[in-house]
Amino acid sequence: MRHTISVLVENKFGVLARIAGLFSARGYNIASLAVSETMDPATSYMTIVVEAKDENILEQIKKQLNRLIDVISVTDFTKKEHVDRELILVKVNYSPREKNKLENILNKYIAKIIQHKGDTAIIEMVGEQEQIKQLLEALNQFGIKELIKTGRIAMASQ
Repeated sequence: MRHTISVLVENKFGVLARIAGLFSARGYNIASLAVSETMDPATSYMTIVVEAKDENILEQIKKQLNRLIDVISVTDFTKKEHVDRELILVKVNYSPREKNKLENILNKYIAKIIQHKGDTAIIEMVGEQEQIKQLLEALNQFGIKELIKTGRIAMASQ
């Protein structure tokens, strides 16, 4: 099962490497990782999606993270009400005669064309993983040339 964990850390050189090393050394796979500075430049926010087969493994991961000196807090979103999103950029084949069809699909998924050159369009969408999956399935008919996804980001609802 995939679990989303946020880690607030001191914004110092090597912190990301130490956290990645912790996962690697214990054989835990990071499915997604997003990191950015917070409003306070002294701290960074990491959102990590990890595969954990049971609660014991998840608890072990959280304990190991909390032991790291530069970690300020660890939050597990598994049982918390939260919002999570990913961003995709997808390049598709595109012709003028397919414009209405493509626009209808994009409107359905609240996606937009951010660049159109020649026979390709670059589309942007922000959404939940399932919405993104559905959009990609719909765009397959146009021919997906390239796909870039960010890692998941998450925030507690309260």
